[in-house]
Amino acid sequence: MHILFDEAGKLMTGRLMSEAESSMQVELDTGKRLKVKAANALLRFEKPAPAQLMPAATALAESMELELAYEFAAEDEFGFADLAREYFSAHATTEQQVATLICLQGAPHYFRRAGKGRYKKAPAEILAQALAAIEKKKQVQAQIDAWAAELVAGSCPAPVRQQLYKILFKPDKNAPEYKAVIEAARNSHTAPLPLLQKAGAITSAYQFHWQRFLFDQFPKGTGFPALQAPVIADELPLAAVQAFSIDDSQTTEIDDALSLQGLGSGTVTLGIHIAAPGLAVLPDSAIDQVARQRLSTVYMPGHKITMLPDEVVQAYTLMAGRDCPAVSLYVRFDETTLELKDSRTALERVPIALNLRHDQLDTVITEDWLTEGATAGDAAPEIAALQPTLAFIFRLARHLKAQREVVRGKPENFNRPDYTFKLTGTTGAEPDGSETVVIGTRQRGAPLDLMVAEAMILANSSWGNWLAECGVPGIYRSQASLAPGVKVRMGTKAQPHAGIGVKSYAWSTSPLRRYVDMVNQWQIIACARHGKTAALVAPFKPKDANLFAVISGFDAAYTAYNGFQNGMERFWTLKHLQQAGITELTATLIKDNLVRADHLPLVLPVMGADGLPRGAHVRVRLGAVDEMALDVSGTVIERLDLPVDNVYDNTESEDGEDDTLAAPLALAIDVNEADAPAADVTAS
Repeated sequence: MHILFDEAGKLMTGRLMSEAESSMQVELDTGKRLKVKAANALLRFEKPAPAQLMPAATALAESMELELAYEFAAEDEFGFADLAREYFSAHATTEQQVATLICLQGAPHYFRRAGKGRYKKAPAEILAQALAAIEKKKQVQAQIDAWAAELVAGSCPAPVRQQLYKILFKPDKNAPEYKAVIEAARNSHTAPLPLLQKAGAITSAYQFHWQRFLFDQFPKGTGFPALQAPVIADELPLAAVQAFSIDDSQTTEIDDALSLQGLGSGTVTLGIHIAAPGLAVLPDSAIDQVARQRLSTVYMPGHKITMLPDEVVQAYTLMAGRDCPAVSLYVRFDETTLELKDSRTALERVPIALNLRHDQLDTVITEDWLTEGATAGDAAPEIAALQPTLAFIFRLARHLKAQREVVRGKPENFNRPDYTFKLTGTTGAEPDGSETVVIGTRQRGAPLDLMVAEAMILANSSWGNWLAECGVPGIYRSQASLAPGVKVRMGTKAQPHAGIGVKSYAWSTSPLRRYVDMVNQWQIIACARHGKTAALVAPFKPKDANLFAVISGFDAAYTAYNGFQNGMERFWTLKHLQQAGITELTATLIKDNLVRADHLPLVLPVMGADGLPRGAHVRVRLGAVDEMALDVSGTVIERLDLPVDNVYDNTESEDGEDDTLAAPLALAIDVNEADAPAADVTAS
């Protein structure tokens, strides 16, 4: 005796060995024995043998007409044997009964299960809907197959092209366009990205990188809602200074300016004036919500995505010719010894006399020009008039830097330049990758750079200390030591920053383009208004969950933005190699088989460097550039000289590690507009 039974929804056959009241022992053709519940037994038979029954029944089931079976089936509940007798004959064979069971199991849209081996017809209207859905699915699959065939043949269908970046970066895995790409990749044994490249879907490597970033960080686009900058309601006194800013020519978010009073009096007052959107923009306001969502301005060659709408920025930026609301730090120094005497913070309107642009003035305002007794040379009259002021600030900056280096334990050695990127030939509001790139240099630690950087370090550390003295929490950056692997961390407590050499460090000088600075400015304003009782009224209280949320969100966003900027700078560096026809370059071996180009912001792997010491100066022949992977490699073809001393720049990067050891994308270039000597010292 043989038996047909249901085992977890699968039909199986075997020889009945023994039987009890509620179970039976069944031996399969493989020799394996199973204990089967009596309720799962569907059919007992003598012939044919189980090994012949299932193949024959399966073939017969495929020939059955479902529409005819549906017509023959009883309106009420029925068993598979009942339908077999209606469909085949009153004496339906075992093979025909099993074929009917297989047919019923495979057509749930026609027949619904009502128990073991028992079924009921689906209502006619439900069946019609199911059949329509099946037909639609067949049509969609046919379309997927057609698109996949086109992709394999090297052509990209228009619907796939229209959904290209969504398919690549934020795919809907149920979408037919995505399924077509996956099917084509499977059929051609090619990864989706090279498949789409071969099919001509990706025509611009620049757009590939740009759209990937937008899909990840700005899925709703980079536009702003209609926002109006609120008016500062405070009656602010007018400062008795003439301040000036120092920025790059492309800077529109002018956050900071400097002033100097008392030259020749024995006591000199340095004014550090920071744009004050925090006087008008309140926490949880519409503008604050936009800023908190973006958290920072995003920089890239030839373009940027601002944290705030331009109309809001222009309302608070420190534009020359205006009396601008500002949070000012005044620090008094002995003019001779440069000893710091005291400091105070003021909320006021500051007259901005000049907006200096360092990229236009670095060759004019040099160390020689600032040295006592130097002539004005070719400087414009308004610049020449600033010579005594700039000379003192430069002297003070070098003094402040030297003091920090004592605390730091070793000097900051800026032995590599910052690289600048200028795109020409832009036809739209943003680059499209076809522009010509000009890569220039700006020496880190140049006089104007040093003045701004040291002033901002002074402000950020002074205000960080002041917040702690007032018992008001802020967002701090700290680093426990300069030991390898000790990273810069963000927190709400005032702790030392070993990399900079200060007691505490709270970003506060870029509130127009960095949300952390906006938060700290609100706290500083509370201290300026209420002093020691500021903790009671400050927007953020100690252990405020919102403050920790800001830190977490900012850290993630800032890391992503930095990574994108580095990637875009590498893209344009590789583009420069192609545009300038550079096939060879000189470089310095920095680690294992990695070299750093001498005159470009480029780190690349090379062959042929085995056995060479770190610091070896070599000539490298470049291989092919891959703009999609942002990759280029090379081969050492010549050793140029003996090892070069001091290959490594000992200025720590954001993570506290030597930035020359970073991966090729980490070019150690500041995310802001080249106005500070180190990644943690961003001013304007």
